[in-house]
Amino acid sequence: MPRYVWGVDSATVADEELYTCVKNNFGNPKFWGRYLSDVPNVSAGLTKDEISFLKNHGIKILPIYNVFSDATGYARGQLAARNAVFNARRLEITNNVALFANVERFFAVDEAWIRGWVESIYPSGYRPGIYHDPIEGGFSEAYCEAARKNKQVAVQTILWSSEPEPGVTKERKAPVFKPHSPKCKANVWVWQYGRDAQICPIDTNLADQRALNYLY
Repeated sequence: MPRYVWGVDSATVADEELYTCVKNNFGNPKFWGRYLSDVPNVSAGLTKDEISFLKNHGIKILPIYNVFSDATGYARGQLAARNAVFNARRLEITNNVALFANVERFFAVDEAWIRGWVESIYPSGYRPGIYHDPIEGGFSEAYCEAARKNKQVAVQTILWSSEPEPGVTKERKAPVFKPHSPKCKANVWVWQYGRDAQICPIDTNLADQRALNYLY
């Protein structure tokens, strides 16, 4: 297996129609990022049927938790983690899978929230993951401060970077794996390098193959 593998994420359901669109126009994803919950006008929640469909096509699932818009405060981080774990268990996602908090570039974020998320996810049996923008917004500074206060943040967390953004490509034309990272120790193993494809409603990603061990 190559060291880096290609995948997609989508806010819409990964069904036969979308899968065919991706396969015919882009390539064969090794993983597919999907949201754990329904958020009106934002994301359709993952279902057990969708999990079966993706697994039957040999595609691993990258679970995303996005039912929050403020990533500040330890208690809020704990609450987001508890809700993510609840939804993962509801969908019978097995332990040792990374659950990715969706921290958008325009969110307020602080180190306490990051510690709350990591320190609550890890004992659950799942692995903490965070989607983030390391350039725009306050994530990088907050992450490095959280890692300074608790070294397990840097050890346990898998980061999914949204920078740089060279744009959507087919699988065979994917860029060299060079995501931006916070300026401290960090496992940046997933990179969303292209957003909002025109032909199919997906984003395109690359992942270090180590990340596949923590996808479902």
